[in-house]
Amino acid sequence: MFSRRTHWELLPNRFAEALHAAQSAGRAVLDLTLSNPTRSGFVYGRETLLGALSNESWLDYDPQPKGLPSARESVASYYRQRGHEVNHERLMLTTSTSEGYAYVFRLLADPDDEVLIPKPSYPLFEFLAGLEDVKLVSYPLLYDHGWLVDLHSLQQSLSEKTRAIVLVHPNNPTGSYVSVEERWQLNRLCAERGIALIVDEVFLDFSHDPERRASFASNSETLTFTLSGLSKISGLPQMKLAWIVVTGPGQMAQEAISRLEIIADTYLSVSSPIQLAAPTLLEQRNCVQPQLMERIRSNVQAFDRQLAKSYSCTRLEIEGGWYAVIRVPVTQSDEDLAIALLREGGVLVHPGHFYDFPSEGYLVLSLITKPEVFSAGISRIVDFTNQAPFIRR
Repeated sequence: MFSRRTHWELLPNRFAEALHAAQSAGRAVLDLTLSNPTRSGFVYGRETLLGALSNESWLDYDPQPKGLPSARESVASYYRQRGHEVNHERLMLTTSTSEGYAYVFRLLADPDDEVLIPKPSYPLFEFLAGLEDVKLVSYPLLYDHGWLVDLHSLQQSLSEKTRAIVLVHPNNPTGSYVSVEERWQLNRLCAERGIALIVDEVFLDFSHDPERRASFASNSETLTFTLSGLSKISGLPQMKLAWIVVTGPGQMAQEAISRLEIIADTYLSVSSPIQLAAPTLLEQRNCVQPQLMERIRSNVQAFDRQLAKSYSCTRLEIEGGWYAVIRVPVTQSDEDLAIALLREGGVLVHPGHFYDFPSEGYLVLSLITKPEVFSAGISRIVDFTNQAPFIRR
């Protein structure tokens, strides 16, 4: 009755069952996974945002497959302010980066063609690729006082069916940017093998140090699709607007944007009100990003103060983004530890296997949690893991 591509495991896992039980019992839980900026206590320009949606021009329907020129120009202006010259004609608006991935997968890959993705990384890739009949092949990120791409393993993972390599810049949840050397190596490899780059930059603006990392939006050495959107840049996940920037060798990039335009024209998914409000919504980043960065820095400092009391836990290095990874002793699975923390410590964190960490011993949490909740939650984690044994059956 249903297609194989939707043959998902629909039953809740043990972690989800434990969370549901805690919620049903009305237990107070310190949620260290909250990553919704609209529910994290940040102040938005309320009147400005509401006013941007009252433009009467949206009463006129003007279907533009790539998106309204005014909206695309506002995105191009965002990149110019970051030092990248982006032509709005090489921009394609989408409702989300997930839709952007779907468009690009559909553009590049026939059924069962392969796309390489980093590991660990965000768990959504499996669903996106499955819906587009694309096979995912992982390449590892290695940790040694910071994260790096295992370029040797990546090259070993390539095959005749490889159509693209996905980079997440910075990665979620490791917070690691693609280095200048890695970028050079990957460009050379892709150019030699005729492989595209798909670069997810939703957290690009959130560097934890003063160094501003370069976008791939002006990458010209190989065919490149750079994805981003309002969800993280302006802290507005409910304003469904994202984009794809297409760059690379001239004729190839032009053919890619022409084909993407037909794909987009088939759906015409981006709403007119959001497109007309795009300049204002993008400007909102100047209000929200400083608040986000202040929260992130404050929580990292609290994190380190609390971990100084720990006998066994360490924080892995973070370069950017909203997430942090704790390394914990491996006594049981990460899922067992996360469930024990929830049931006995009243703290919600994500086990590392949600993000495809290759081994046990990792927990993931959000750095935009409200400070009082974050500090109290980390304190409980430290107290819990300082016990021996710290996981009780």
